[in-house]
Amino acid sequence: MREKHNQQSKLIGLGLDNTDGHKRITQSERFSIVGGSEETHQSLTQTAIKTFETLDRKGKTLETVEKEELNDIIQDALD
Repeated sequence: MREKHNQQSKLIGLGLDNTDGHKRITQSERFSIVGGSEETHQSLTQTAIKTFETLDRKGKTLETVEKEELNDIIQDALD
C-alpha cells in the first residue's frame, strides 16, 4: 500500500550564468533557487518572494492558482 505524504508544490529557479565558481543555493518552504551569478541569483530570489507575496494577498497557492495567472504574477514580479 502506498503511503500518503503531505507534499506541497515548490517553485524552482535555475540560474545558468555563473562564471565565478560560487555555488549559490537559496531554499525556503515554497521555493528553491540554484545557481546563477550573484545578480541573477538575487533577482530570481526576489522574484520568487514577490510571487508568493502576491499569491498570499490573493489567498492562492501554487496548487490552486491557474497557470496563466501564475505566469502573469511572475511577469509582474519581474518588472
